[in-house]
Amino acid sequence: MKYSGYIGTYTKGDSKGIYSFTLDTDAKKLSEPVVAAEIGSPTYLNLSKDNRFVYAIGKDGEAGGLVAYSRNEKTGELTELNRQLREGASPCHVSVDSSNQFVVSANYHNGTIESHEMDVISGTLSSALSIRKHEGSGPNEERQDAPHAHYAGFTPDEKYVAAIDLGTDKLYTYELNDGELYEVFSLHLKRGSGPRHLTFHPNGKIAYLLTELSNEVVVLDYKEDGSFTELQYISTLPEDFTENSQGSAIHISSDGQFVYAGNRGHDSIAVFKTDSDTGKLTFVERTSTEGNWPRDFALDPTENFLIASNQESSSLILFERNRETGKLSLLQSGVHVPYPVCVKFLNQ
Repeated sequence: MKYSGYIGTYTKGDSKGIYSFTLDTDAKKLSEPVVAAEIGSPTYLNLSKDNRFVYAIGKDGEAGGLVAYSRNEKTGELTELNRQLREGASPCHVSVDSSNQFVVSANYHNGTIESHEMDVISGTLSSALSIRKHEGSGPNEERQDAPHAHYAGFTPDEKYVAAIDLGTDKLYTYELNDGELYEVFSLHLKRGSGPRHLTFHPNGKIAYLLTELSNEVVVLDYKEDGSFTELQYISTLPEDFTENSQGSAIHISSDGQFVYAGNRGHDSIAVFKTDSDTGKLTFVERTSTEGNWPRDFALDPTENFLIASNQESSSLILFERNRETGKLSLLQSGVHVPYPVCVKFLNQ
């Protein structure tokens, strides 16, 4: 079988924007990525659940925001539908709900969460319906001088938007009512931890949050009222590792058995086994990403493979995944794509 996806990049060096790729699961090989759309620094992107549309971070001169694309099913090429850019820094994360109604984004530089409405037929994006700016700071003077929103995504029941702020060490829950964001809960995490990304267990009751500054996975209990409670902190790094490393991406297998977390600096992916009763984690292994600064990774639709993106060495790495143990084995390294950040497969 062949499965397709997209890579978001920083448009430095020879990077043009968004790239498409194909994974051949029979040959166990990645294709050479090709340009799907030219846009400035589409560092993160997401697809509508029916794969008709792609929503990407975009930058044009001094303006940043979101760009909507329609997708050619045969070639993977993207055609721009419209853009919602304004003066200032681009967002860093974007999510789409399952009903193709709303898109939410997080802006690291501005410390804001935004909501947009998407046209279910044309796929175009409205201007921002709601903008919520976080307040506060953290103990890390260099990285936590102000709010730095790093993630905004829908909870499994899609009743709420969960937002993470690296600068304030907080996890926020917003209700999305006719496009308006209303804060209903916030959780103050370990001071200086610098929370970054979040993924939910398939049971919808447990969440796993990756911290960038303290390099930990936080296991969280999630309730129907939108509240979260801390259950466990576990490091993604070896105890004797003292060099600079920053947590990057976190994902979970669809059976809920294994959690994967990226380490930029240690340049590895940490693997954890989940406890079926409590959701808590036990360390399994760390696997080198064979490159520099692994910014993101993704399990393919079969979940027999994992693709990692090494931002600073401009490469994709293909691993085979043991579904029983969760462990990763290197299959292919050095697939060139300039300054890759986000990896997304089409929804199945």
